[in-house]
Amino acid sequence: MLLKTILNSITNYKSFRFGKVSFVKNGKPNQHIVAVIHPRKNGKAVCSECGKLCPTYDTAREARRFEFVPLWNIPVYFLYTMRRVTCPEHNEIIEGVPWGDGKCTQTIEHRQFLANWAKRLSWTEVAECFNTSFGKVFRAVKWIVDWGLERRNLGGVESLGVDEIQIRKGHHYATLIYQLDKGFKRLLGIEHGRKEESLKRFFNKFNKGTEGEEQRSKKIKFVCSDMWKAYLNVIGECCTNALNILDRFHVKSHLTDAVNETRKADVTKLKKEGREPVLLKSKYIFLKNQKNLTDDQTTKLSELVGYNLRVIRAYLMKEDFERFWEYKSPYWAGRFLDDWCTRAMRSQIEPVKKFVKMVRKHRELLMNWFKSKGLSSGAVEGFNNKVKLTVRKAYGFRTFDALEIVLFQALGKLPEPKYAHRFW
Repeated sequence: MLLKTILNSITNYKSFRFGKVSFVKNGKPNQHIVAVIHPRKNGKAVCSECGKLCPTYDTAREARRFEFVPLWNIPVYFLYTMRRVTCPEHNEIIEGVPWGDGKCTQTIEHRQFLANWAKRLSWTEVAECFNTSFGKVFRAVKWIVDWGLERRNLGGVESLGVDEIQIRKGHHYATLIYQLDKGFKRLLGIEHGRKEESLKRFFNKFNKGTEGEEQRSKKIKFVCSDMWKAYLNVIGECCTNALNILDRFHVKSHLTDAVNETRKADVTKLKKEGREPVLLKSKYIFLKNQKNLTDDQTTKLSELVGYNLRVIRAYLMKEDFERFWEYKSPYWAGRFLDDWCTRAMRSQIEPVKKFVKMVRKHRELLMNWFKSKGLSSGAVEGFNNKVKLTVRKAYGFRTFDALEIVLFQALGKLPEPKYAHRFW
C-alpha cells in the first residue's frame, strides 16, 4: 500500500490533495517522511480568522513544513505552500488550512496525539518516546485544553464541590471547584490561593456570558464544602439559591483530629506520671474506622478499653457520632446531635469540646446534609487524590499555569477535536 493511500485514509482535508510522498534517508536518526500537499483546482481558500471563502491573490515563495503524527516512530512532515487571501472583514490575510492554525509548525493531529499520551505519561516521557521536545508537548497540551475550555458546556450544573489542596511546601494552596451532578463529575475550575478572592474569580468566569439572563451561579442547588470561612462567605454571596452542605468527610476528619490530640495528651500524662506506656503504637487504632482494624489492632483496642483514659472516652464518642449519618429524618438527627453535643461537653475533654463548639456554630449547615439526601464530597476527595498523583508523576510543576493545564486535561472532561482516524 502506498503511503499516500494511508495518509488519504487517515485524514480528511477538503479542497486539498496529497502529492509526492517520499522517504528521506539521511542516516537513521534523521530519516523522515515528507508528504507534499497541493490545493485542488476547484477548491477555494478560506480566511484563517473567520473561515469564509475568499479569493487568493498571492502565494508564498517557500513551502511551510508541518509536523504530523509519526508512523512506525518515523517523523512525518507535510509541505505546503501557503496562499494569501483577500477577506472583506480582515483584509489581506494568510489562508486557513484544516491541519494547522496560526504559525504553529505542528499539525492539530500531532498536538492531540501528544496531548493524549500526556494523560498516561509525564510530559518528559512523552517527549522522549516520540523524539520531540518538552516544549512541543507542553504547547500541544495547552492547545487542546484551550480548545476544550472554549467549547465546553457549562449549562445545567446544579451541584458543586469546593476544596483546597496544597500545591507545594509552605502556605501555597489552590482552590478546586468540581461539578458533582449525578452521572457527570468533572473539574470546573482551579484558582490560585484559598482566599475569598480565589473563589470569586471562579464565579466571575463561571457567570461570564450570562448577561441579560439568570447567572449560572444562581441556578446552583447544592454546594458541598468544608468549614473554611472564606469559602462559606463567597458561597453565601454568589450561590444565593443553593443549599450549602458541610461535607461528612471533613466533619469526621475534625472529630478524628480531636481524638488524636487527646491521645497525645494522654501519652504525655502517662510518661510524666511514670506509668506504663499502654498507648505505645496505638495511633492508628484510634484513627481508623473500627471495621478496618486488623486482628492485632482489635485485640489491642479491647485491652485499652479496660483503662480509664480520656482517649478511650473520646474514641467511644467518635464511634457513637457515626449514628448521626444513619438518620433519615432531619428532626431526629437534630435531636441526636444536640444530645451528643451535651454529653460531649460534659466529658471535660478539651479537644472534643472544641469540636462541639465548631459543630454548634455550623449546626444549620450540617443539617443541610439530610436535605440534600446525603450529598457528599467523596468524589472531591477522589479527585484530589488524582490531583496529587498527577503532580507527583510530573515531580511537581514550576508554574501555576502548567498545573492548571495538566489538571484540566486530566479531570476536566473537555471536548476534543474529532478526526477521521484515532491515533492513540
